[in-house]
Amino acid sequence: MNKHLIILFLISIPILSGHISTSAFAQNKEISYTLEDRDRSIRMEEKLNSQQQQINDLKWGFGIIITLIIALFAYIVFDRRTTLYPLLERTEQLALKDRQLEQDIKELQELKKLKEVIKEYAQTDVKLTELLRRAAIY
Repeated sequence: MNKHLIILFLISIPILSGHISTSAFAQNKEISYTLEDRDRSIRMEEKLNSQQQQINDLKWGFGIIITLIIALFAYIVFDRRTTLYPLLERTEQLALKDRQLEQDIKELQELKKLKEVIKEYAQTDVKLTELLRRAAIY
């Protein structure tokens, strides 16, 4: 039992002395804060405030620039739509006219074939030949 007490005492001495000595040194330290340190601190604070103001100004500037870029893209999209809409409408009209012309061409070809058949038949029929001459077809 004595051995345990001695070991416990030996272990607790460095722990207690370290705690006491650090607290004693902490109280004995003087903080040397001179007038020059105070002035330096004030100057540093002023510089930090001016830098913070510059950063805030930059944030505003970047915000305005980004807003203008987004507005420019929106205008470009709007302008493209307004420009392309009449072109698309005109393209649809032209496509419709093209389909109509193709249909008319087919009808003309059929009429040409019919005219050829009638002319061929008119060579055998005198009455039909006379009718075609009056109509200025033959």
